[in-house]
Amino acid sequence: MTVENPRRALGVVFLIVFVDLLGFGILIPVIPLYALSFGATEFVGSLLIASYSAMQFLAAPFLGRLSDARGRRPVLLLSLTGSVLAWTLFGIAGSLAVLFAARMLAGAMGGNIATAQAYIADITSAEERAKGLGLLGAAFGLGFVFGPALGGFFASEPVVALARDVLPAAVPVSEFSLPSFAAALITGTNLLLAYVVLPESRPPDERTDASDSRESRVEQLLSALRTPGLGALVAAFFLVSFAFSALESQFIFLTNDQYAYGATENAVILTYVGLVLAVVQGGLVGPLTDRFGEYRLAVGGTAIQVLTLAAVPFSPVLGQFVPSVGPLVSVGPTLPAGVVALLVVMTPLSFGNALTNVSLNTLVSRSADDDEQGGAFGLTQSAGSLARTFGPALAGGLYTGIAFWAPFVVGGLLMLPILALLARVDNRVIAATTA
Repeated sequence: MTVENPRRALGVVFLIVFVDLLGFGILIPVIPLYALSFGATEFVGSLLIASYSAMQFLAAPFLGRLSDARGRRPVLLLSLTGSVLAWTLFGIAGSLAVLFAARMLAGAMGGNIATAQAYIADITSAEERAKGLGLLGAAFGLGFVFGPALGGFFASEPVVALARDVLPAAVPVSEFSLPSFAAALITGTNLLLAYVVLPESRPPDERTDASDSRESRVEQLLSALRTPGLGALVAAFFLVSFAFSALESQFIFLTNDQYAYGATENAVILTYVGLVLAVVQGGLVGPLTDRFGEYRLAVGGTAIQVLTLAAVPFSPVLGQFVPSVGPLVSVGPTLPAGVVALLVVMTPLSFGNALTNVSLNTLVSRSADDDEQGGAFGLTQSAGSLARTFGPALAGGLYTGIAFWAPFVVGGLLMLPILALLARVDNRVIAATTA
């Protein structure tokens, strides 16, 4: 460790990742509807969503190696600068092609997570590294909770109207551009903070050649899939991410078609889902793991998602069996029965997904040796990135080519092979998690 105050540096990296994910989360409720505003189909909008993960998958190893050779600080500053440019370009986009360019640039810059993880490894001891990486995971979760809420706020009619009155006429203001500019401003503030207070963690004498040849992430994944026990877990993690990407990529198209919901209404629902995920991951997983073990939680969480993911598009039908709710306050909106049913379905779905993701990560960790933990977590991240690249494309094709319910039902069915894969997990790992 070469940083004088590792605790402060860790806090700065946490803030950098949190604010970075906050800027990303702001646009989650906006991106699908923004694509539709240019005449895109749901399939093309799904490709726009997937382009971020594709570029993130490709860029993360390059940025990681570049940080090994040039230092962590310049790479983090470079990625934040690129994110500011990407979100600004997203706001002023006048065509679908520019939207794609901005989204892909943002994805490439989002590959800085590998550098942030390496920074934490630089400034923490082996004993404290898990806590530091856990803090990074918390930054992710918080960014996804508060980001959509801010996106809905900046896309709301009163805020957009106020911005039109205040900002110069040359600035394009809409429910789509304003959240983009907010993301750029937040990321720009993050850049200034990092420039002022973030120290370098990797001294020149420890840096390596950026051209150092290593296995590609695809080669690492293929190698892991051939490893008994570990391969089943990595494949299960890929399928969970692939299936759940049907919800992530098509949900806003679905609510727009069924309830005419825009960015603000969807932001409220997505914030609720984020809160459920945060509560489960931050408060319930520990006690549940102590009682049932990671393996049983992975199986149970997957089983919950089989039915709930498939039920999402049928919330209007399920709404016949539940009452409408509201207004919760005198000026609040009334929630239609279909939306109430949707929230009822989304609650156990989010609960099951949180259990499955956390438990599979832990099982992967238990299947790897102590000196291979970083590589093990890298495998799950790579599998997740690939799944979120190809999953939305397939889901968008099913949505437009077959029916609105198809991607959700197929996603639910894809959970069934995961149960078969979990049955192939090494018995020693199962015994260690259920003792």
